[in-house]
Amino acid sequence: MQIKPYVPGESKMDTDKPIRQLAANEAPLGASPKAIEAAQGSVAQLNRYPEGGAVALREKIGERFGFPAEQLICGAGSDEIIALICQAFTSEGSEVLYSQHGFLMYKISALAAGATPVSAPESDLRMDVDSMIDAMTENTRIVFVANPNNPTGSYSTKAELERLHAALPEDALLVIDAAYSEYVDAEAYSDGSDLVAQNKNVVMTRTFSKLFGLAALRIGWAYGSKEVIDILNRVRGPFNVSVPAQAAATAALDDWDWAMDAKHLNNRLLPAVTQRLRGMGLTVYDSVGNFILIDFSDADRATAADAFLRSEGIIGRGVAGYGLPTCLRMTIGTEDDMDVLTQALTRFIESESA
Repeated sequence: MQIKPYVPGESKMDTDKPIRQLAANEAPLGASPKAIEAAQGSVAQLNRYPEGGAVALREKIGERFGFPAEQLICGAGSDEIIALICQAFTSEGSEVLYSQHGFLMYKISALAAGATPVSAPESDLRMDVDSMIDAMTENTRIVFVANPNNPTGSYSTKAELERLHAALPEDALLVIDAAYSEYVDAEAYSDGSDLVAQNKNVVMTRTFSKLFGLAALRIGWAYGSKEVIDILNRVRGPFNVSVPAQAAATAALDDWDWAMDAKHLNNRLLPAVTQRLRGMGLTVYDSVGNFILIDFSDADRATAADAFLRSEGIIGRGVAGYGLPTCLRMTIGTEDDMDVLTQALTRFIESESA
C-alpha cells in the first residue's frame, strides 16, 4: 500500500519535568467553560444517536459567520471532510493537487480514494500560483490550498486565490483549508468564503480544534455550494458528529469573548517569541497561525535541538515528513510555556559551543 500513516504530534513522554506540549497546535487556554459545561451536560443522553444533520450547530455557525445553514456540513474534524471530498469527487485516474509543504492528509486522502496526489513546488515556503497552475492537467479534480498553511505558517492572498480559481480545469474543485483562519488579521488575506459565495466549485473547510480548543471532540465544518454540500451529505456517515461535539461547538460559538481572548494571547505572543528567537540567531519564518517554524539549517542540528528540548520536558514537532528536515514546529502556548521554550533554546545554543 502506498499510504503512509499520518503521525500526529506526541503528547506524552517519560520525564520528571513538567511537560510542555507544543507539538499539535492546540489551544493553550483550553476550551471555553461554556463549551465544557455543554459537553458534560450532554453525556446523560449517551444512549441516543446524535442529530444526523447537526442542524442546531449549522444554524449557529451560519449565524456567527453569515453563511446559509443549508450550505454547511459538519464532520468529525475537518480531516473527515477532506476525506469525504476526495471520496466524492475523485476516482482512479483523477489527480489531487496541493502545494509542496501542504497538510499531509491531502495526499493520504487522495490515495485512499484511489486518486493520484500531485505536489507543486512552493516559493519561499508559500503556495506558488504559477507552479500550481503549471501542475494542473485535464485529470485534475481537486486543488487543495491550506490558508494559512501548516507547518510553514504562510498565507495566500485573496488575489492569489482568485487567480488560482480562474485557472481551474472545468471539472475541478478548489478546496481552501482555513483551519487557522481565525488567527489572521492580514488585510490581504481571505479565508475563501467570498469565493464560495460566488462560485459552485469552491469549498472552504474550518475546524473547532484550534482557536476553540475542542481538538479532543473532533469537530470541523465546511461551506460550499448547495450542489457540493448535497453530494458530501450523500457520502458521509449518518451520525458522524457526536452529541458532546455538537453541544460543545454550539456553546463555543456563543462564548465569543473566550475565543477572542485566546486569539489575542496568541497574537501577542507570536511576534514576541519570533523576535526573541531571531535575536538568538535562529531562523524563524513569518507565521500567521498559532505556531512557529524554526529552521536550524541542518537536519542533525534540528534532531539534536529536538532531543535537548525533550530532555527539558518540551515536546515540539519534527516536520521531516513535510520535506522540512532542518526545522521544528512549535505551538504558541501560554506565556510561561514560551518563556520555558526560549530559555531552553538558549541553553541548547550555549551547549553547542561548550
